[in-house]
Amino acid sequence: MSIFTGAGVAIITPFNEDGSVNYARLGEMIDRQIAEGTDSIVVCGTTGEASTLTHEEHIECIAYTVDRVNKRVPVVAGTGSNCTETAIYLSKEAQKAGADAVLLVSPYYNKATQKGLIAHFTDIAKAIDLPVILYNIPGRTGCNILPETAAYLAKTVDNIVAMKDATGNISQVAQTMLCCEGRLDLYSGNDDQIVPLLSLGGKGVISVLSNVVPRETHDIVAKYLAGDTKGSLELQLKYLPLINALFCEVNPIPVKKALNLMGYGVGPLRKPLTEMEDAHAEVLAAELRKLGLIA
Repeated sequence: MSIFTGAGVAIITPFNEDGSVNYARLGEMIDRQIAEGTDSIVVCGTTGEASTLTHEEHIECIAYTVDRVNKRVPVVAGTGSNCTETAIYLSKEAQKAGADAVLLVSPYYNKATQKGLIAHFTDIAKAIDLPVILYNIPGRTGCNILPETAAYLAKTVDNIVAMKDATGNISQVAQTMLCCEGRLDLYSGNDDQIVPLLSLGGKGVISVLSNVVPRETHDIVAKYLAGDTKGSLELQLKYLPLINALFCEVNPIPVKKALNLMGYGVGPLRKPLTEMEDAHAEVLAAELRKLGLIA
């Protein structure tokens, strides 16, 4: 049984002007996502600026999201860390809070070996009773979960059941799916590659784009899985210029800018992230305008 099928939003964390978490606005964003067809809320990931949340804030954001969602869709909690013990702690707290699954990014900075990755993910997964989604994004972590490693984990650890792939390497994704022999669900971690990963047997996407256009992101997946590959592809290509604008600076700088331009008032970023460069902001605003998302 898949954790979810379709589009999960890698939801932003709204902040007040003083830098504190704006829980009221987070609740509004969650409700909007569900109303627009989003299939899962993924909280405290990269897009949620988890790396600058305190442990207390991190746990509180997960608990708040679980309560606000109130079982309408699955809640996936980002609980990864470059410290195995920290990831175990956060994962246990996510389970206590009622999360439906955890998302574990490969340990960053340490640059673990494949043996180290197996030990890291195995220890975390065995410490909890929740399904685990591995998150492979070597461009940010400096650490690549190789196909053989993913397959070993999927075949030997019962609750490691899925992977979010943001490698951008379609050949590696295909090899991973071959090695895993159907034991690992696949989610795209790149909004510009939703259709290609679906074609390799993917279950959906964990999406930044969904923060801006939740219904349309959901529909890219839904159309494909319903057999309307042409309609799915048309949507994928229609939103490609916006996707490019949302990644012209490091995520989540552009997506927070987009939401603020759209009037959602999600507040500032936490340092070391800073506001979007004016030239990039103009390109982003132009794409939002073309799609009728701002005046």
